[in-house]
Amino acid sequence: MQKISSPIARLWQIRRVVKKYGLASLLNELNLTKPARLAVRATLGRSPELADPRGIRIRQALEELGPVFVKLGQTLSTRPDLLPPDIAIELTKLQDQVPAFPAEQSMDIIRRAYGDEFDAIFESVEQQPLASASVAQVHAATLKEGLSIVGQNGVSNRNVIIKVLRPGIEAVIESDLKVMYTFAGLLQKHWSRGKQFRPLDVIKEYDHTIHGELDLRVEAANGARMGANFEDSDLIYVPRIYWDFTKRNVLVMERIYGTSIREIALLKEKGYSMKSLGEDGVETFFKQAFEDNFFHADMHAGNIFVSDAGKWIAIDFGIMGTLDEQDKQYLGQMLLGFFNRDYATIVQAHLRAGWVPADTNAIEFEQAIRVVCEPIFAKPISEISFGNVLMQLFQTVRRFEMPVQPQLVLLYKTLLNIEGLGRQLYPDLNLWDTAKPFLENWMKQQLSPKGLIEELQREWPQMRALLPELPMLLKATIERQKEEQKERQRNGLTSSVAEASSLQTKLGMAATVLGTFHSIISQHPSLADAPFASAGPWVAGVGVILVLLTRQKSP
Repeated sequence: MQKISSPIARLWQIRRVVKKYGLASLLNELNLTKPARLAVRATLGRSPELADPRGIRIRQALEELGPVFVKLGQTLSTRPDLLPPDIAIELTKLQDQVPAFPAEQSMDIIRRAYGDEFDAIFESVEQQPLASASVAQVHAATLKEGLSIVGQNGVSNRNVIIKVLRPGIEAVIESDLKVMYTFAGLLQKHWSRGKQFRPLDVIKEYDHTIHGELDLRVEAANGARMGANFEDSDLIYVPRIYWDFTKRNVLVMERIYGTSIREIALLKEKGYSMKSLGEDGVETFFKQAFEDNFFHADMHAGNIFVSDAGKWIAIDFGIMGTLDEQDKQYLGQMLLGFFNRDYATIVQAHLRAGWVPADTNAIEFEQAIRVVCEPIFAKPISEISFGNVLMQLFQTVRRFEMPVQPQLVLLYKTLLNIEGLGRQLYPDLNLWDTAKPFLENWMKQQLSPKGLIEELQREWPQMRALLPELPMLLKATIERQKEEQKERQRNGLTSSVAEASSLQTKLGMAATVLGTFHSIISQHPSLADAPFASAGPWVAGVGVILVLLTRQKSP
Protein backbone atom coordinates (compact mmCIF):
# COMPACT_ATOMS: atom_id res chain seq x y z
CA MET A 1 0.00 0.00 0.00
CA GLN A 2 1.19 3.48 -0.89
CA LYS A 3 2.47 5.49 2.07
CA ILE A 4 0.82 8.79 2.91
CA SER A 5 3.07 11.77 2.30
CA SER A 6 2.67 15.51 2.72
CA PRO A 7 1.13 17.40 -0.24
CA ILE A 8 4.49 18.99 -1.06
CA ALA A 9 6.28 15.63 -0.99
CA ARG A 10 3.55 14.09 -3.14
CA LEU A 11 3.76 16.90 -5.69
CA TRP A 12 7.53 16.43 -5.84
CA GLN A 13 7.04 12.69 -6.42
CA ILE A 14 4.55 13.37 -9.22
CA ARG A 15 7.04 15.81 -10.80
CA ARG A 16 9.71 13.11 -10.73
CA VAL A 17 7.39 10.53 -12.35
CA VAL A 18 6.21 12.97 -15.03
CA LYS A 19 9.83 13.77 -15.94
CA LYS A 20 10.83 10.10 -15.86
CA TYR A 21 8.20 9.14 -18.45
CA GLY A 22 8.62 12.23 -20.61
CA LEU A 23 5.08 13.53 -20.15
CA ALA A 24 5.90 17.26 -20.11
CA SER A 25 5.73 17.38 -23.90
CA LEU A 26 2.15 16.07 -23.73
CA LEU A 27 1.17 19.03 -21.56
CA ASN A 28 2.59 21.36 -24.18
CA GLU A 29 0.30 19.78 -26.78
CA LEU A 30 -2.79 20.91 -24.85
CA ASN A 31 -2.70 24.50 -26.09
CA LEU A 32 -2.29 25.92 -22.60
CA THR A 33 -2.17 29.62 -21.80
CA LYS A 34 1.25 31.29 -22.02
CA PRO A 35 1.69 31.53 -18.21
CA ALA A 36 0.87 27.83 -17.89
CA ARG A 37 3.37 26.88 -20.60
CA LEU A 38 6.09 28.89 -18.87
CA ALA A 39 5.25 27.26 -15.52
CA VAL A 40 5.43 23.75 -17.05
CA ARG A 41 8.76 24.54 -18.67
CA ALA A 42 10.20 25.98 -15.46
CA THR A 43 8.96 23.10 -13.30
CA LEU A 44 9.62 20.12 -15.56
CA GLY A 45 12.28 21.28 -18.00
CA ARG A 46 12.77 19.37 -21.24
CA SER A 47 11.30 15.90 -21.64
CA PRO A 48 13.67 13.05 -22.49
CA GLU A 49 13.24 11.39 -25.86
CA LEU A 50 11.65 7.99 -25.16
CA ALA A 51 10.84 5.26 -27.66
CA ASP A 52 7.65 3.99 -26.04
CA PRO A 53 4.34 5.41 -27.36
CA ARG A 54 2.68 8.06 -25.18
CA GLY A 55 -0.16 5.74 -24.08
CA ILE A 56 2.28 3.23 -22.62
CA ARG A 57 4.24 5.96 -20.83
CA ILE A 58 1.06 7.43 -19.30
CA ARG A 59 -0.03 3.97 -18.12
CA GLN A 60 3.36 3.27 -16.58
CA ALA A 61 3.37 6.63 -14.80
CA LEU A 62 -0.06 6.03 -13.28
CA GLU A 63 0.98 2.57 -12.10
CA GLU A 64 4.04 4.03 -10.40
CA LEU A 65 1.96 6.73 -8.70
CA GLY A 66 -0.15 4.13 -6.93
CA PRO A 67 -3.65 2.64 -6.72
CA VAL A 68 -5.62 5.90 -6.51
CA PHE A 69 -4.07 7.12 -9.76
CA VAL A 70 -4.52 3.65 -11.28
CA LYS A 71 -8.24 3.81 -10.56
CA LEU A 72 -8.38 7.31 -12.06
CA GLY A 73 -6.70 5.96 -15.19
CA GLN A 74 -9.24 3.15 -15.37
CA THR A 75 -12.02 5.72 -15.13
CA LEU A 76 -10.46 7.89 -17.85
CA SER A 77 -10.10 4.83 -20.11
CA THR A 78 -13.90 4.86 -20.42
CA ARG A 79 -13.96 8.53 -21.49
CA PRO A 80 -13.40 8.68 -25.28
CA ASP A 81 -14.93 12.15 -25.15
CA LEU A 82 -11.81 13.24 -23.23
CA LEU A 83 -8.93 11.09 -24.48
CA PRO A 84 -7.53 10.19 -27.90
CA PRO A 85 -8.16 6.51 -28.80
CA ASP A 86 -4.52 5.38 -28.42
CA ILE A 87 -4.37 6.61 -24.81
CA ALA A 88 -7.84 5.36 -23.86
CA ILE A 89 -7.07 1.87 -25.20
CA GLU A 90 -3.76 1.68 -23.34
CA LEU A 91 -5.36 2.76 -20.06
CA THR A 92 -7.76 -0.19 -20.25
CA LYS A 93 -4.71 -2.35 -19.50
CA LEU A 94 -4.29 -0.84 -16.04
CA GLN A 95 -4.62 -3.57 -13.43
CA ASP A 96 -6.23 -2.87 -10.06
CA GLN A 97 -4.17 -5.57 -8.35
CA VAL A 98 -2.04 -4.86 -5.29
CA PRO A 99 -0.52 -7.23 -2.72
CA ALA A 100 -2.91 -8.42 -0.02
CA PHE A 101 -2.49 -6.79 3.34
CA PRO A 102 -1.57 -9.10 6.24
CA ALA A 103 -4.19 -11.58 7.42
CA GLU A 104 -3.72 -10.41 11.03
CA GLN A 105 -4.84 -6.89 10.03
CA SER A 106 -7.81 -8.23 8.11
CA MET A 107 -8.95 -10.45 10.96
CA ASP A 108 -8.48 -7.58 13.42
CA ILE A 109 -10.78 -5.35 11.34
CA ILE A 110 -13.41 -8.09 11.11
CA ARG A 111 -13.30 -8.91 14.82
CA ARG A 112 -13.53 -5.25 15.82
CA ALA A 113 -16.53 -4.81 13.49
CA TYR A 114 -18.52 -7.49 15.34
CA GLY A 115 -17.02 -7.35 18.80
CA ASP A 116 -18.21 -10.07 21.13
CA GLU A 117 -20.68 -11.35 18.48
CA PHE A 118 -17.93 -12.54 16.12
CA ASP A 119 -17.78 -16.09 17.48
CA ALA A 120 -21.58 -16.35 17.44
CA ILE A 121 -21.73 -15.34 13.75
CA PHE A 122 -18.84 -17.09 12.00
CA GLU A 123 -17.99 -20.77 12.06
CA SER A 124 -14.71 -19.98 10.27
CA VAL A 125 -12.94 -17.32 8.22
CA GLU A 126 -10.21 -18.21 5.73
CA GLN A 127 -6.99 -16.32 6.36
CA GLN A 128 -5.84 -16.36 2.74
CA PRO A 129 -7.84 -13.78 0.74
CA LEU A 130 -9.68 -14.85 -2.40
CA ALA A 131 -8.82 -11.55 -4.10
CA SER A 132 -7.11 -8.26 -3.28
CA ALA A 133 -7.49 -4.81 -4.84
CA SER A 134 -6.57 -1.23 -4.00
CA VAL A 135 -9.65 -0.47 -1.88
CA ALA A 136 -10.58 -3.82 -0.34
CA GLN A 137 -9.89 -7.52 -0.22
CA VAL A 138 -12.17 -10.55 0.04
CA HIS A 139 -12.11 -13.58 2.37
CA ALA A 140 -14.22 -16.72 2.28
CA ALA A 141 -16.12 -17.59 5.47
CA THR A 142 -18.79 -19.91 6.86
CA LEU A 143 -21.66 -18.76 9.08
CA LYS A 144 -22.87 -20.58 12.16
CA GLU A 145 -25.77 -23.03 11.91
CA GLY A 146 -29.12 -21.27 11.68
CA LEU A 147 -27.80 -18.10 10.03
CA SER A 148 -28.11 -19.21 6.40
CA ILE A 149 -30.52 -17.67 3.90
CA VAL A 150 -32.02 -19.13 0.73
CA GLY A 151 -29.69 -18.18 -2.09
CA GLN A 152 -28.38 -19.56 -5.38
CA ASN A 153 -30.54 -22.33 -6.88
CA GLY A 154 -33.01 -21.90 -4.00
CA VAL A 155 -30.64 -23.65 -1.58
CA SER A 156 -29.92 -22.50 1.97
CA ASN A 157 -26.32 -21.42 2.12
CA ARG A 158 -23.98 -20.66 5.03
CA ASN A 159 -20.99 -20.01 2.76
CA VAL A 160 -20.29 -16.29 2.41
CA ILE A 161 -17.59 -13.86 1.40
CA ILE A 162 -16.40 -11.02 3.64
CA LYS A 163 -15.22 -7.89 1.86
CA VAL A 164 -12.91 -5.79 4.07
CA LEU A 165 -11.76 -2.22 3.43
CA ARG A 166 -8.00 -1.84 3.24
CA PRO A 167 -6.67 -0.17 6.43
CA GLY A 168 -5.67 3.46 5.95
CA ILE A 169 -7.12 3.67 2.43
CA GLU A 170 -9.31 6.69 3.29
CA ALA A 171 -6.30 8.85 4.18
CA VAL A 172 -4.43 7.84 1.02
CA ILE A 173 -7.44 8.67 -1.15
CA GLU A 174 -8.00 12.06 0.51
CA SER A 175 -4.34 12.97 0.10
CA ASP A 176 -4.24 12.11 -3.61
CA LEU A 177 -7.62 13.70 -4.34
CA LYS A 178 -6.31 17.06 -3.07
CA VAL A 179 -3.50 16.84 -5.62
CA MET A 180 -5.92 15.84 -8.39
CA TYR A 181 -8.25 18.75 -7.61
CA THR A 182 -5.30 21.15 -7.75
CA PHE A 183 -4.19 19.93 -11.17
CA ALA A 184 -7.77 19.83 -12.50
CA GLY A 185 -8.44 23.39 -11.37
CA LEU A 186 -5.30 24.66 -13.07
CA LEU A 187 -6.08 22.72 -16.23
CA GLN A 188 -9.64 24.03 -16.39
CA LYS A 189 -8.37 27.61 -16.05
CA HIS A 190 -5.37 27.45 -18.38
CA TRP A 191 -6.51 24.98 -21.08
CA SER A 192 -8.27 26.34 -24.16
CA ARG A 193 -10.84 23.52 -23.97
CA GLY A 194 -11.21 23.57 -20.20
CA LYS A 195 -14.80 24.81 -20.31
CA GLN A 196 -15.82 22.08 -22.73
CA PHE A 197 -14.18 19.12 -20.97
CA ARG A 198 -14.48 20.45 -17.40
CA PRO A 199 -11.58 18.63 -15.68
CA LEU A 200 -12.89 19.64 -12.25
CA ASP A 201 -16.19 17.89 -12.94
CA VAL A 202 -14.29 14.78 -14.04
CA ILE A 203 -12.42 14.69 -10.72
CA LYS A 204 -15.63 15.41 -8.79
CA GLU A 205 -17.28 12.45 -10.51
CA TYR A 206 -14.26 10.27 -9.69
CA ASP A 207 -14.33 11.59 -6.11
CA HIS A 208 -17.98 10.57 -5.79
CA THR A 209 -17.30 7.13 -7.27
CA ILE A 210 -14.29 6.26 -5.14
CA HIS A 211 -15.92 7.55 -1.94
CA GLY A 212 -18.91 5.34 -2.73
CA GLU A 213 -16.49 2.40 -2.63
CA LEU A 214 -15.32 3.44 0.85
CA ASP A 215 -18.71 2.70 2.42
CA LEU A 216 -19.48 -0.95 1.77
CA ARG A 217 -23.10 -0.37 2.81
CA VAL A 218 -23.48 1.57 -0.45
CA GLU A 219 -22.26 -1.42 -2.45
CA ALA A 220 -24.58 -3.68 -0.45
CA ALA A 221 -27.57 -1.41 -1.21
CA ASN A 222 -26.65 -1.37 -4.91
CA GLY A 223 -26.50 -5.16 -4.99
CA ALA A 224 -29.81 -5.50 -3.17
CA ARG A 225 -31.51 -3.09 -5.57
CA MET A 226 -30.20 -4.85 -8.65
CA GLY A 227 -31.17 -8.20 -7.17
CA ALA A 228 -34.74 -6.98 -6.63
CA ASN A 229 -34.90 -5.76 -10.25
CA PHE A 230 -34.00 -9.26 -11.49
CA GLU A 231 -35.83 -11.25 -8.80
CA ASP A 232 -38.12 -12.99 -11.30
CA SER A 233 -35.72 -12.99 -14.25
CA ASP A 234 -33.91 -15.91 -15.83
CA LEU A 235 -31.25 -13.58 -17.24
CA ILE A 236 -28.97 -12.86 -14.31
CA TYR A 237 -28.50 -13.79 -10.65
CA VAL A 238 -27.34 -11.36 -7.96
CA PRO A 239 -25.92 -12.75 -4.70
CA ARG A 240 -27.91 -12.11 -1.52
CA ILE A 241 -26.70 -9.53 0.97
CA TYR A 242 -26.47 -10.45 4.67
CA TRP A 243 -27.64 -7.10 6.00
CA ASP A 244 -27.43 -8.06 9.67
CA PHE A 245 -23.68 -8.52 9.32
CA THR A 246 -22.83 -5.69 6.91
CA LYS A 247 -21.03 -2.60 8.23
CA ARG A 248 -19.39 0.47 6.71
CA ASN A 249 -16.04 -1.32 6.37
CA VAL A 250 -17.20 -4.95 6.21
CA LEU A 251 -19.62 -6.46 3.68
CA VAL A 252 -21.01 -10.00 4.00
CA MET A 253 -22.52 -11.51 0.87
CA GLU A 254 -23.61 -14.94 -0.29
CA ARG A 255 -20.74 -16.85 -1.87
CA ILE A 256 -21.69 -17.79 -5.40
CA TYR A 257 -20.45 -20.70 -7.48
CA GLY A 258 -20.07 -20.65 -11.21
CA THR A 259 -17.71 -20.60 -14.15
CA SER A 260 -15.89 -17.37 -14.97
CA ILE A 261 -17.08 -15.95 -18.24
CA ARG A 262 -13.40 -15.73 -19.21
CA GLU A 263 -13.22 -19.53 -19.40
CA ILE A 264 -14.77 -19.92 -22.85
CA ALA A 265 -13.43 -23.43 -23.45
CA LEU A 266 -14.83 -24.69 -20.13
CA LEU A 267 -18.22 -23.08 -20.81
CA LYS A 268 -18.38 -24.87 -24.16
CA GLU A 269 -17.27 -28.12 -22.54
CA LYS A 270 -20.16 -27.82 -20.07
CA GLY A 271 -22.58 -27.54 -22.98
CA TYR A 272 -23.81 -23.97 -22.57
CA SER A 273 -25.28 -22.20 -25.58
CA MET A 274 -22.74 -19.49 -26.39
CA LYS A 275 -25.29 -17.69 -28.56
CA SER A 276 -27.87 -17.58 -25.75
CA LEU A 277 -25.31 -16.38 -23.21
CA GLY A 278 -24.23 -13.55 -25.51
CA GLU A 279 -27.80 -12.46 -26.24
CA ASP A 280 -28.73 -12.66 -22.54
CA GLY A 281 -25.94 -10.22 -21.75
CA VAL A 282 -27.27 -7.69 -24.26
CA GLU A 283 -30.84 -8.05 -23.02
CA THR A 284 -29.63 -7.68 -19.42
CA PHE A 285 -27.94 -4.41 -20.32
CA PHE A 286 -30.96 -2.86 -22.04
CA LYS A 287 -33.31 -3.95 -19.27
CA GLN A 288 -31.11 -2.30 -16.66
CA ALA A 289 -30.70 0.92 -18.65
CA PHE A 290 -34.22 1.47 -19.99
CA GLU A 291 -36.58 -0.38 -17.66
CA ASP A 292 -34.79 -0.23 -14.31
CA ASN A 293 -32.96 3.13 -14.68
CA PHE A 294 -30.14 1.48 -12.74
CA PHE A 295 -27.27 -0.42 -14.32
CA HIS A 296 -24.12 -2.25 -13.26
CA ALA A 297 -21.36 -0.01 -14.64
CA ASP A 298 -18.42 -2.36 -14.07
CA MET A 299 -19.44 -5.49 -15.97
CA HIS A 300 -16.01 -6.63 -17.08
CA ALA A 301 -15.09 -10.30 -17.34
CA GLY A 302 -13.76 -10.47 -13.78
CA ASN A 303 -17.18 -9.62 -12.37
CA ILE A 304 -19.29 -12.07 -14.39
CA PHE A 305 -19.81 -15.82 -13.89
CA VAL A 306 -22.18 -18.41 -15.35
CA SER A 307 -24.21 -20.64 -13.04
CA ASP A 308 -24.78 -24.36 -13.57
CA ALA A 309 -28.21 -23.42 -14.95
CA GLY A 310 -26.62 -21.23 -17.62
CA LYS A 311 -27.56 -17.96 -15.93
CA TRP A 312 -25.31 -14.91 -15.69
CA ILE A 313 -24.09 -14.07 -12.17
CA ALA A 314 -22.90 -10.54 -11.37
CA ILE A 315 -20.70 -9.45 -8.47
CA ASP A 316 -19.04 -6.20 -7.30
CA PHE A 317 -21.63 -3.41 -7.17
CA GLY A 318 -19.38 -0.52 -6.21
CA ILE A 319 -19.96 1.38 -9.47
CA MET A 320 -23.55 1.72 -10.68
CA GLY A 321 -25.12 4.12 -13.18
CA THR A 322 -28.52 5.79 -13.40
CA LEU A 323 -30.45 7.61 -16.12
CA ASP A 324 -33.29 10.08 -15.70
CA GLU A 325 -36.42 9.90 -17.85
CA GLN A 326 -35.27 12.64 -20.22
CA ASP A 327 -31.89 11.01 -20.81
CA LYS A 328 -33.60 7.70 -21.54
CA GLN A 329 -35.99 9.26 -24.06
CA TYR A 330 -33.27 11.05 -26.00
CA LEU A 331 -30.90 8.10 -25.76
CA GLY A 332 -33.57 5.76 -27.13
CA GLN A 333 -34.22 8.13 -30.03
CA MET A 334 -30.51 8.40 -30.76
CA LEU A 335 -29.88 4.66 -30.70
CA LEU A 336 -32.87 3.92 -32.92
CA GLY A 337 -31.68 6.66 -35.25
CA PHE A 338 -28.38 4.83 -35.50
CA PHE A 339 -30.03 1.44 -36.10
CA ASN A 340 -32.19 2.97 -38.84
CA ARG A 341 -29.34 5.07 -40.32
CA ASP A 342 -31.47 8.12 -39.59
CA TYR A 343 -28.73 10.63 -38.80
CA ALA A 344 -31.09 13.60 -38.62
CA THR A 345 -32.80 11.94 -35.65
CA ILE A 346 -29.42 11.54 -33.92
CA VAL A 347 -28.73 15.25 -34.43
CA GLN A 348 -32.16 16.29 -33.15
CA ALA A 349 -31.81 14.04 -30.09
CA HIS A 350 -28.51 15.74 -29.21
CA LEU A 351 -29.98 19.21 -29.70
CA ARG A 352 -33.19 18.58 -27.75
CA ALA A 353 -31.26 17.00 -24.89
CA GLY A 354 -28.85 19.93 -24.76
CA TRP A 355 -25.88 17.60 -25.29
CA VAL A 356 -24.46 20.01 -27.88
CA PRO A 357 -24.78 23.82 -27.94
CA ALA A 358 -28.11 25.13 -29.26
CA ASP A 359 -26.38 27.08 -32.05
CA THR A 360 -24.70 23.95 -33.48
CA ASN A 361 -24.96 23.74 -37.27
CA ALA A 362 -27.35 20.77 -37.63
CA ILE A 363 -26.43 20.08 -41.26
CA GLU A 364 -22.70 20.04 -40.51
CA PHE A 365 -23.28 17.88 -37.42
CA GLU A 366 -25.36 15.38 -39.39
CA GLN A 367 -22.70 15.16 -42.09
CA ALA A 368 -19.99 14.47 -39.49
CA ILE A 369 -22.07 11.63 -38.02
CA ARG A 370 -22.73 10.24 -41.51
CA VAL A 371 -19.00 10.18 -42.25
CA VAL A 372 -18.44 8.03 -39.15
CA CYS A 373 -21.38 5.66 -39.59
CA GLU A 374 -21.74 5.00 -43.33
CA PRO A 375 -18.42 3.14 -43.77
CA ILE A 376 -19.37 0.96 -40.82
CA PHE A 377 -22.68 -0.06 -42.36
CA ALA A 378 -20.81 -1.35 -45.39
CA LYS A 379 -19.67 -4.28 -43.23
CA PRO A 380 -21.77 -7.36 -42.40
CA ILE A 381 -23.91 -6.64 -39.36
CA SER A 382 -22.22 -9.39 -37.35
CA GLU A 383 -18.90 -7.55 -37.74
CA ILE A 384 -20.17 -4.17 -36.54
CA SER A 385 -19.24 -3.21 -33.00
CA PHE A 386 -22.03 -1.00 -31.73
CA GLY A 387 -19.96 0.06 -28.74
CA ASN A 388 -17.02 1.10 -30.93
CA VAL A 389 -19.36 3.10 -33.16
CA LEU A 390 -20.60 5.03 -30.14
CA MET A 391 -17.03 5.66 -29.04
CA GLN A 392 -16.19 7.01 -32.50
CA LEU A 393 -19.25 9.23 -32.34
CA PHE A 394 -17.94 10.65 -29.07
CA GLN A 395 -14.65 11.46 -30.74
CA THR A 396 -16.53 13.14 -33.60
CA VAL A 397 -18.77 15.36 -31.50
CA ARG A 398 -15.81 16.62 -29.49
CA ARG A 399 -15.26 19.27 -32.13
CA PHE A 400 -18.87 20.43 -31.73
CA GLU A 401 -18.06 21.34 -28.11
CA MET A 402 -20.29 18.66 -26.64
CA PRO A 403 -20.20 19.08 -22.84
CA VAL A 404 -19.23 16.06 -20.78
CA GLN A 405 -22.21 13.77 -20.06
CA PRO A 406 -20.87 11.41 -17.35
CA GLN A 407 -24.04 9.32 -17.11
CA LEU A 408 -24.00 8.58 -20.84
CA VAL A 409 -20.29 7.78 -20.96
CA LEU A 410 -20.73 5.31 -18.12
CA LEU A 411 -23.60 3.71 -20.04
CA TYR A 412 -21.61 3.48 -23.27
CA LYS A 413 -18.67 1.97 -21.41
CA THR A 414 -20.98 -0.68 -19.97
CA LEU A 415 -22.44 -1.42 -23.41
CA LEU A 416 -18.92 -1.78 -24.80
CA ASN A 417 -18.07 -4.27 -22.02
CA ILE A 418 -21.26 -6.27 -22.56
CA GLU A 419 -20.82 -6.36 -26.32
CA GLY A 420 -17.19 -7.40 -25.92
CA LEU A 421 -18.15 -10.23 -23.58
CA GLY A 422 -20.95 -11.28 -25.91
CA ARG A 423 -18.63 -11.39 -28.92
CA GLN A 424 -16.07 -13.44 -26.97
CA LEU A 425 -18.79 -15.95 -26.18
CA TYR A 426 -20.36 -15.88 -29.65
CA PRO A 427 -18.31 -14.08 -32.35
CA ASP A 428 -21.33 -13.78 -34.67
CA LEU A 429 -23.43 -12.03 -32.03
CA ASN A 430 -25.84 -9.67 -33.81
CA LEU A 431 -26.68 -6.75 -31.56
CA TRP A 432 -29.38 -5.65 -33.98
CA ASP A 433 -31.41 -8.83 -33.37
CA THR A 434 -31.69 -8.12 -29.64
CA ALA A 435 -31.27 -4.38 -29.18
CA LYS A 436 -33.34 -2.93 -32.01
CA PRO A 437 -36.59 -4.83 -31.24
CA PHE A 438 -36.16 -4.03 -27.54
CA LEU A 439 -35.75 -0.30 -28.20
CA GLU A 440 -38.59 -0.16 -30.73
CA ASN A 441 -40.95 -1.85 -28.29
CA TRP A 442 -39.80 0.38 -25.42
CA MET A 443 -40.30 3.56 -27.46
CA LYS A 444 -43.79 2.46 -28.51
CA GLN A 445 -44.70 1.87 -24.88
CA GLN A 446 -43.40 5.29 -23.89
CA LEU A 447 -45.40 7.05 -26.61
CA SER A 448 -48.62 5.07 -26.14
CA PRO A 449 -51.64 6.41 -24.19
CA LYS A 450 -50.94 3.75 -21.58
CA GLY A 451 -47.38 5.05 -21.19
CA LEU A 452 -48.66 8.61 -20.75
CA ILE A 453 -51.18 7.48 -18.12
CA GLU A 454 -48.50 5.54 -16.24
CA GLU A 455 -46.23 8.59 -16.25
CA LEU A 456 -49.08 10.78 -14.94
CA GLN A 457 -49.77 8.23 -12.22
CA ARG A 458 -46.09 8.29 -11.17
CA GLU A 459 -46.05 12.08 -11.06
CA TRP A 460 -49.52 12.50 -9.54
CA PRO A 461 -48.49 12.63 -5.83
CA GLN A 462 -46.12 15.52 -6.53
CA MET A 463 -48.62 17.29 -8.77
CA ARG A 464 -51.41 16.85 -6.22
CA ALA A 465 -49.32 18.52 -3.53
CA LEU A 466 -48.96 21.61 -5.75
CA LEU A 467 -52.62 21.97 -6.71
CA PRO A 468 -53.73 24.04 -3.67
CA GLU A 469 -51.21 26.70 -4.69
CA LEU A 470 -52.65 27.11 -8.19
CA PRO A 471 -55.18 29.91 -7.44
CA MET A 472 -52.36 32.20 -6.32
CA LEU A 473 -50.24 31.09 -9.27
CA LEU A 474 -53.14 31.93 -11.59
CA LYS A 475 -53.35 35.47 -10.23
CA ALA A 476 -49.57 35.93 -10.45
CA THR A 477 -49.53 34.56 -14.01
CA ILE A 478 -52.24 36.96 -15.17
CA GLU A 479 -50.48 39.96 -13.64
CA ARG A 480 -47.12 38.94 -15.08
CA GLN A 481 -48.57 38.38 -18.56
CA LYS A 482 -50.22 41.82 -18.48
CA GLU A 483 -46.90 43.46 -17.63
CA GLU A 484 -45.09 41.50 -20.35
CA GLN A 485 -47.73 42.48 -22.91
CA LYS A 486 -47.29 46.16 -22.02
CA GLU A 487 -43.51 45.77 -22.35
CA ARG A 488 -43.89 44.20 -25.81
CA GLN A 489 -46.12 47.03 -26.95
CA ARG A 490 -43.56 49.57 -25.74
CA ASN A 491 -40.83 47.72 -27.65
CA GLY A 492 -42.88 47.46 -30.86
CA LEU A 493 -43.13 43.66 -30.87
CA THR A 494 -44.44 42.21 -34.16
CA SER A 495 -48.01 40.95 -34.26
CA SER A 496 -47.04 37.32 -34.99
CA VAL A 497 -44.85 37.13 -31.89
CA ALA A 498 -47.52 38.86 -29.83
CA GLU A 499 -50.08 36.29 -30.99
CA ALA A 500 -47.74 33.45 -30.01
CA SER A 501 -47.29 35.04 -26.62
CA SER A 502 -51.06 35.44 -26.28
CA LEU A 503 -51.53 31.74 -27.05
CA GLN A 504 -48.94 30.86 -24.42
CA THR A 505 -50.80 33.02 -21.91
CA LYS A 506 -54.12 31.36 -22.68
CA LEU A 507 -52.66 27.87 -22.43
CA GLY A 508 -51.01 28.70 -19.15
CA MET A 509 -54.22 30.14 -17.74
CA ALA A 510 -56.21 27.13 -18.98
CA ALA A 511 -53.76 24.77 -17.31
CA THR A 512 -54.03 26.70 -14.06
CA VAL A 513 -57.84 26.84 -14.17
CA LEU A 514 -58.10 23.10 -14.87
CA GLY A 515 -55.75 22.31 -12.00
CA THR A 516 -57.65 24.63 -9.68
CA PHE A 517 -60.93 22.98 -10.73
CA HIS A 518 -59.68 19.58 -9.57
CA SER A 519 -58.23 21.08 -6.39
CA ILE A 520 -61.66 22.45 -5.45
CA ILE A 521 -63.32 19.08 -6.10
CA SER A 522 -60.78 17.12 -4.07
CA GLN A 523 -61.05 19.48 -1.08
CA HIS A 524 -64.89 19.52 -0.88
CA PRO A 525 -66.41 16.15 0.09
CA SER A 526 -69.89 17.39 -0.88
CA LEU A 527 -68.80 17.38 -4.52
CA ALA A 528 -67.31 13.89 -4.41
CA ASP A 529 -70.44 12.26 -5.87
CA ALA A 530 -70.96 14.82 -8.60
CA PRO A 531 -71.04 13.39 -12.17
CA PHE A 532 -67.87 15.25 -13.10
CA ALA A 533 -65.94 14.39 -9.93
CA SER A 534 -64.45 11.15 -11.29
CA ALA A 535 -62.91 13.14 -14.10
CA GLY A 536 -60.83 15.16 -11.64
CA PRO A 537 -57.52 13.33 -12.22
CA TRP A 538 -58.03 13.50 -15.99
CA VAL A 539 -58.77 17.21 -15.79
CA ALA A 540 -55.61 17.77 -13.79
CA GLY A 541 -53.69 15.59 -16.24
CA VAL A 542 -54.84 17.79 -19.14
CA GLY A 543 -53.75 20.76 -17.08
CA VAL A 544 -50.28 19.28 -16.64
CA ILE A 545 -50.01 18.60 -20.38
CA LEU A 546 -50.96 22.20 -21.13
CA VAL A 547 -48.34 23.39 -18.68
CA LEU A 548 -45.74 21.32 -20.51
CA LEU A 549 -46.88 22.83 -23.81
CA THR A 550 -46.57 26.34 -22.46
CA ARG A 551 -43.03 25.59 -21.32
CA GLN A 552 -42.06 24.48 -24.80
CA LYS A 553 -43.50 27.60 -26.47
CA SER A 554 -41.55 30.80 -26.21
CA PRO A 555 -42.21 34.24 -27.71
